[in-house]
Amino acid sequence: MHYRYKTKNVCSSEINFDLEDNIIRNVAFTGGCNGNLKAIGKLVEGMDADKVVELLQGNTCGYNDTSCADQLTLAIRAAQARA
Repeated sequence: MHYRYKTKNVCSSEINFDLEDNIIRNVAFTGGCNGNLKAIGKLVEGMDADKVVELLQGNTCGYNDTSCADQLTLAIRAAQARA
């Protein structure tokens, strides 16, 4: 299933991804640090969603209490709750 998540308090405005059988696919961020966010998408491609959350949850950026990676974990949890 395809999911779209509106981010909060980060440079990217949205995260799109697919979640099939708890596997993450096709992660794409809108806005933000293009190269770094493409890299995150490549690194988590095909990973178990719970493992992605375990690795990235709580990651911060600068003075913010969140980051694009942390927002991805929130998006995953929201998608899991809807599934």
